[in-house]
Amino acid sequence: MLEVTKLRCEYLTNPLGLGEPHPRFSWVLQADSSNVMQKSYRVQVGANRGFVPLLWDTEAISSSSSIQVEYAGPALCSCSRYFWRVKIADTAGQESPWSDPSWFETAILDRSLWKARFISSDDDAGSSRGMRFRGEASVDGEIAWARLYATALGIYEISLNGANLGDAVLMPGWTAYEKRLLYQTFDVTELLRPGANVIGATVAPGWYKGDLAGWLGARNLYGTSTALFAQLIVRLKNGGELVVSTDAGWKVSEGPVLMAELYHGESYDARLEEPGWDAPGFDDSPWRRVAVLDRGWDTLAAQDGPPVRRQETLSVKTLTTTPKGERVLDFGQNLAGWVRFTVRGNAGDRVVLRHAEILDAEGNFYTANLRGAKARIEYTLRGGAEEVFEPHFTSMGFRYVCIDEYPGTPRPENFSAVVVSSDMGSTGSFECSHPLLNALHRNIDWSLKGNFIDVPTDCPQRDERLGWTGDAQVFVRTASFHRDIASFMTKWLRDLAADQRPDGGVPFVIPDVLSKVPNNDPHTAQSHSSSGWGDAAVICPWTLYEVYGDRRILERQYESMKGWVEYVRGRAQDGLLWNTGYHFGDWVALDAKEGSYFGATPNDLIATAFYAYSSELLARTAAALSRATDADKYRRLHEEIVRAFRAEFFTLTGRLASRTQTAHILALSFGLVPPEHRGRCVETLVELLKENGGHLTTGFIGTPYFCRALSDNGRLDEAYTLLLKEDYPSWLYQITRGATTIWEHWDGIKPDGSLWSVNMNSFNHYAYGSVGDWLYRVVGGLDAEEPGYKKIRFEPRPGGGLTWARVKYTTPYGPASLEWRLEGGDLRIEALVPHNTTARLILPHDGSVVALGSGFHTFRHPYAKG
Repeated sequence: MLEVTKLRCEYLTNPLGLGEPHPRFSWVLQADSSNVMQKSYRVQVGANRGFVPLLWDTEAISSSSSIQVEYAGPALCSCSRYFWRVKIADTAGQESPWSDPSWFETAILDRSLWKARFISSDDDAGSSRGMRFRGEASVDGEIAWARLYATALGIYEISLNGANLGDAVLMPGWTAYEKRLLYQTFDVTELLRPGANVIGATVAPGWYKGDLAGWLGARNLYGTSTALFAQLIVRLKNGGELVVSTDAGWKVSEGPVLMAELYHGESYDARLEEPGWDAPGFDDSPWRRVAVLDRGWDTLAAQDGPPVRRQETLSVKTLTTTPKGERVLDFGQNLAGWVRFTVRGNAGDRVVLRHAEILDAEGNFYTANLRGAKARIEYTLRGGAEEVFEPHFTSMGFRYVCIDEYPGTPRPENFSAVVVSSDMGSTGSFECSHPLLNALHRNIDWSLKGNFIDVPTDCPQRDERLGWTGDAQVFVRTASFHRDIASFMTKWLRDLAADQRPDGGVPFVIPDVLSKVPNNDPHTAQSHSSSGWGDAAVICPWTLYEVYGDRRILERQYESMKGWVEYVRGRAQDGLLWNTGYHFGDWVALDAKEGSYFGATPNDLIATAFYAYSSELLARTAAALSRATDADKYRRLHEEIVRAFRAEFFTLTGRLASRTQTAHILALSFGLVPPEHRGRCVETLVELLKENGGHLTTGFIGTPYFCRALSDNGRLDEAYTLLLKEDYPSWLYQITRGATTIWEHWDGIKPDGSLWSVNMNSFNHYAYGSVGDWLYRVVGGLDAEEPGYKKIRFEPRPGGGLTWARVKYTTPYGPASLEWRLEGGDLRIEALVPHNTTARLILPHDGSVVALGSGFHTFRHPYAKG
């Protein structure tokens, strides 16, 4: 039986409010036989489930493509639902039936359809209150279809007739607001009714006007007033249409949200609630008229990334009293989100909670590393019946919660932690015979969840939480093994291109807020274009192409990628050696001077190495896009940079000028070592490891490539030894100290229990979790050999005393997996290859290759260590 399943449009199942005028379709083949390859496909698109009349019919297309098949029919209409289906034939002559229909619905593609205005309370720049908006909509007739399109300057929640719309939180997310403001689409057909209706919304400061880059004292970076924007479109069964929009007739009022800030938490007074305020029949005469802002529609864009949602809830592990007498909840996991609680008491009683990642060496509640972030919830009871509360316009990074105030005796069952993250499906799993490696994998995943909250932030707890480009680029491939990051990263890269400087320079953080702040901080006074950070403009799109086979991401980011490389070329000596500008270097490396954040590897070596790497990826991108002239141009540029690097940093006898681990790692990883001296470079790297007791001294730049630099150069044993170290400094040391996420510093908690500087000591910081890439591709042995995993490479590489490992990964074509076990003198292998793909299995030691078609395969292979 041959079937077409798992239909997706732009990486989504049945997307509502799609802003893409040429959406792409993907599907997965299912069959009860093996070696199934698609020979042809046929896609149909219609305006109804019956596909009569047809809007688009490809007829039979001879192609094995089953991902990102682009719609090429007549222009799509705004606010319209379309149905699509697929049938395929395989190379064995089987033909599938039509798939079950799937659908997508367009958003407002034609800007002339917008009628709404941005409405504001006209509140002052210093206010952190949540403002409530209310508008009425009268419907005369039976309703056939109704959609509400909404966004805000700030963070908003919206309701219709008292019912909250959707399950997303922290809407509309964070983008380069001056250039891109995302709106959300809500199907309100079942909630709207003939007669009187009310749209209600609460808007809080959020990223738009709240505190950002808090250590710089910055706020109001995009504007001084929060605002709501909403447009209701109703189609009646009699053929009529009604449009209700935010305008000067709406009302606004302060509500129970007294303060809401991303860094500081939320203050809520339940005594100020007005039941029914967002439903018909409420007396809003005390409310005031809104102010209409002079802002157009040119920046509006449909939601193009996964919404942030509540992912799960965690129960309290323990409720204890610290040596200082603090009542502290321990949820057993460092996470991002907030606390939901139940409470009963008198009107005016309060619940006050503070959040922290760790307890100090004495077991007391520790918040110094939050710097200026208050991370505090204050709730004032209305009194009477049991009350349930959770904040809505903030998030915090925490494991521990200190109960400063609570009426009565708090019990563990009164509290739960709500985990919040961008809603990306899980893609991979990793397990092996080493429990601490399994814990490391879990910690990487939790750090991803805690920091992928609409943008890839550095940390979720202190007064920072910015989209640092360097952190994102070192982690992007690891992230792809854990979660389906395609639309998440695509959305962020659009903002990178939007905020990129006219000269091609790339801001340190995306969205770019640092350039908006007068700044004397020596690390961010220049707000753009550090090597390894700006290279995210090239590395991230190329990685998405490798993982998802997505040519469109390369097409749309190409000018941004090219702009970055040209920016560097314009500042490099003779266009080849980049030895100017500000660089973070090998950030927080252990070989830094005492008190410094900068590792010992010279900036010009790191900068030129990344310049070479980005120019190589740009040449490969141009070739993938059939831009032959550019491909040749940047290929030659890359070759010239490599020659210049070798002349500058290698002696004639092959000694690398900088004797640091990171210098040797980058030279090996980016193909910069003269071939005749590669052996010496590898030996020196191993020597540097031995000189440090087998430990790394690398920072954010060197660490991601360390194990790969060893294993790719005949030093698999050393790579395993490095990975499996449990003493300081190492990945597993953190776990022995109780870590449940990845730390910012190897010595966040030192062996003697003391802590690193309070200035920068996050305990949820995914950069060092980039080793997860090596877990999947080397320990597990699963990798893409062609973009999008059209061809898979299975190459298990046992070592480190591990007796088994298992990886599973959902490729764009379906699930793949590899499990290996050492049994006696044999290596037992089980491999799953998705239909419509092929694989190569490369066996260890002898390097023999087995070609695999789709299906499940088992092997036994003689295995002798060494």
